[in-house]
Amino acid sequence: MKMPIVCATTVAVALSVAPFLAAAQTPAAAPASSPGVAVASPTYVSIPLEITVNRPAADVWKRVGKWCDIGEWLQIPCTITWGKDGEVGAVRSVANEILVGRTEMSYTYTQPVRDGRPYNLYHGTLEARPISATTSRLLYTLFFDNSMLPDGPARDKDIASRRALFTRALQNMKTLAEGGTLPPPAPRGVPPGR
Repeated sequence: MKMPIVCATTVAVALSVAPFLAAAQTPAAAPASSPGVAVASPTYVSIPLEITVNRPAADVWKRVGKWCDIGEWLQIPCTITWGKDGEVGAVRSVANEILVGRTEMSYTYTQPVRDGRPYNLYHGTLEARPISATTSRLLYTLFFDNSMLPDGPARDKDIASRRALFTRALQNMKTLAEGGTLPPPAPRGVPPGR
């Protein structure tokens, strides 16, 4: 006689839980504004850059490898807006970049998806690599999708602009790591050297 009661109880529980399980399996309605737009035919670009520094890699990294050191060597404002300096998940004010990976002398970051804009999968990696006991190499690699630019010449111009900016950043890192000081930044909108 106990069997029918157990079965009836099991059926009653199943029927009372069924609406919740069904709701959990039903996809939620899309938000009113969609997050970043996926790109149908991306054109991925990698820009590897490097510079030799006349200092040991550990000293170089200590001088220019903190998460917001970008403010000094790129000569722009930088603050940590979320998390702790150097910890994966930390966010800096520079394009709201998120620290997504790190090693003893490297880090990788990404820029977040932005509402209503195509997502270009922008990532950057900065690394100090030993060459000898007294010299090292700084490597900076950018990776992104530039398919949303209108044509080849526009893509080439964008790559050249990024290459110039981050080549200057590497030169600034070298200067700082070797004990030098940077000249004042050029006024905004004026190319360096003018």
